[in-house]
Amino acid sequence: MELDDHLLAADLATRAGILLLEQRELISEDDFSNLGTIGDQLSHEFLMNSLAEFRPMDAVLSEEGTAHSVHPNRSENDRVWIIDPVDGTREYGDPPRTDWAVHVALAINGVPVIGAVALPALNLTLSTSTDTGQSKTSLTSVPESPRLVISRSRPPKEAEMVCQALSGEMIEMGSAGAKAMAVVRGEADIYLHSGGQYEWDNCAPAAVALSHGLHVSRLDGTSLSYNNSDPWLPDLLICHPDLAEAVLNLLDMGGRP
Repeated sequence: MELDDHLLAADLATRAGILLLEQRELISEDDFSNLGTIGDQLSHEFLMNSLAEFRPMDAVLSEEGTAHSVHPNRSENDRVWIIDPVDGTREYGDPPRTDWAVHVALAINGVPVIGAVALPALNLTLSTSTDTGQSKTSLTSVPESPRLVISRSRPPKEAEMVCQALSGEMIEMGSAGAKAMAVVRGEADIYLHSGGQYEWDNCAPAAVALSHGLHVSRLDGTSLSYNNSDPWLPDLLICHPDLAEAVLNLLDMGGRP
């Protein structure tokens, strides 16, 4: 029986993650500098071949290169799988870090409706499916000091401003998927990114976050749109819905009280 799109996304992300963990175990410490490159290619080839087998009529956009020859041009297709074989290549290549992910998403008419984010080192896959055995996290009340997840290397000034205005706490974390899933899992309340990303960086996280009842938008409050001719996306906000209005107002005012 053919898996539906939600289950397929979760299955492929999970299986790619298992391959990446196995590769991590096989490689010697002397070769860790090449682990990210090896893992990217391994996961990319697995996902490309799997989508060619199970969804040959759909288009594909991947960080790691062109789609399988069986797939149609994405500019002419309403259904586009958007994947990141290893989100957080640097973190993956630095065992035993766990803050990296695998993204598998399907945008339909530009909307991120289906997705899965595997966190392989945590043995966890979060997805838009209701049939994966993973219970959806219930939204809890916002803590007195909201928790913002930020990049270890590039904390956006907007996040620092919002954190200060809301008397929040900043938590450093690696990949985009890991940060977004921290909000989905209730371990953080706000993920704000202003440094620019590509569609494969946040399509799956956006789909999963939306399915879990979170607010997802650009920093100006507009909806995210995918399968654009230029896959560059300037910014992203994923947060607890009770914080969305306050955060967007702060961003609009530039942090003025």
